[in-house]
Amino acid sequence: MITDITSAIEQGRTALGIELGSTRIKAVLTGPDNSPVATGGHDWENQFVDRIWTYSLDAVREGLQAAFASLAADVRTRYGVELRTVGSLGVSAMMHGYLAFDASGELLVPFRTWRNTITGPASEQLSALFGYNIPQRWSIAHLYQAVLNGEEHIGRIAHLTTLAGYVHEQLTGSEVLGVGDASGMFPIDLATGSYNETMLAQFDELVAGHGFGWTLGGILPTVLSAGEEAGRLTAAGAALLDPSGTLQPGVLCCPPEGDAGTGMVATNSVARRTGNVSAGTSIFAMVVLEHDLSRMHPELDLVTTPAGDLVAMVHCNNGASELNAWAGLFAEFAGRIGATVDTGTVFESLFTASLEGEPDCGGLLAYNYLSGEHITGLEEGRPLFVRTPDSRFTLANFMRTHLFAALSSLRIGMNVLLKTENVALDSLFAHGGLFKTRGVAQRYLAAAVDAPVSVGDIAGEGGAWGIAVLAAFARDRAEGESLADYLNAHVFAGAGLETVEPDPADVAGFDAYVQRFSAGLAIERAAVEHS
Repeated sequence: MITDITSAIEQGRTALGIELGSTRIKAVLTGPDNSPVATGGHDWENQFVDRIWTYSLDAVREGLQAAFASLAADVRTRYGVELRTVGSLGVSAMMHGYLAFDASGELLVPFRTWRNTITGPASEQLSALFGYNIPQRWSIAHLYQAVLNGEEHIGRIAHLTTLAGYVHEQLTGSEVLGVGDASGMFPIDLATGSYNETMLAQFDELVAGHGFGWTLGGILPTVLSAGEEAGRLTAAGAALLDPSGTLQPGVLCCPPEGDAGTGMVATNSVARRTGNVSAGTSIFAMVVLEHDLSRMHPELDLVTTPAGDLVAMVHCNNGASELNAWAGLFAEFAGRIGATVDTGTVFESLFTASLEGEPDCGGLLAYNYLSGEHITGLEEGRPLFVRTPDSRFTLANFMRTHLFAALSSLRIGMNVLLKTENVALDSLFAHGGLFKTRGVAQRYLAAAVDAPVSVGDIAGEGGAWGIAVLAAFARDRAEGESLADYLNAHVFAGAGLETVEPDPADVAGFDAYVQRFSAGLAIERAAVEHS
């Protein structure tokens, strides 16, 4: 088996996927059967600079090189060969945000990530103009808010893109974007597979009096669908990934995608009536729709799969970061009493302890809001833990509370989709770091949505693997083969999944917790206003 994989690597019968997530840049190399054969990674964190959540472009470049170097080292250790080429390559990254460049390619203002909730007026005005929900995270909301703010750089914009689009351009020289990622920049016309021309014209008319000298369609990336070629790795791109010069240029690249799209691929949820939940720094659910919704809902974003099918997204800015902070505190305590434990053991122990907690968390309450949360109408966040004198304050209840808190905003948004719109959902897959401890967060998510939830072996590395699969699809697809058919035939045939059915006691307990969570939002608002 190792000999076969070694040959595949040397002959370039592989696919490379790189995903720039919120806290980690991951690289996954897959073999001819689309299974991972090597991995690499690099930890990074956003910065809060001048009240803006951002990453520097230097950190992007350094992180890419570190992740690729880690992958190449893994290949060298496992198989004794150098990673000189791959069969195809894809880049994914956190969606939305604002990366504006001038004609010379210089960044005009620091990268504004999806995590910023500073575009409220723009979001509200554009939603009303288009009759289509424009979330604060979307690139068009950031652009129009900058217009409303009278920011000087607006007139000098030559190109607007996402993080995945930026990295792809650095690697290939092509200003393109996968339709899933593009749908988080500006609304997509499902009939054409590109930006909605009517809305583009509405926006241009809205800002016509400013004399910017550009049209919106002229500064947005070209939209491509899954399976299309999106350029080739240039010599400069190869040098960016691998300064040692070992990696050779010429590799076929697939359209760059957002983490939502790669999550759909990684969980085989690109077909209608399927969905997935991704949980990391943020947490979001994606459900592929059979038809349009009855009306606009501010809690629901309408985006697309990488193949261009309509998707309802419930996106919450706050996911597992507060859980990570508490796990770090417990790890520090363990060290102070002389215990030596790794991070994985800390998380597994704490998550498993939560299973012994009461169904409703014993009356405890927590908010995981490190940043604002549009689902509950908060422009800023304050992490809080609250209890009353008669709450049952145990470790099990404490951890169950923080796990429930990580899912509560998602539950509020999903209620609109499943109960108000009565959207049908046949299967829900979960991935991301929150689900690494089997049977814990998965069980609570099943209770939150009152539906079966499945996880698979790829739960921890899903997005980077998902973009590697998209890269393989662009290289190997048969004439007329859909993405859903390719996944079923070549990727997930015989895949092992673990499915958890909702437990009635858990469902009732989560219902009680969410009622307490909703009622206590006044506490969170007061904390924001007075601290």
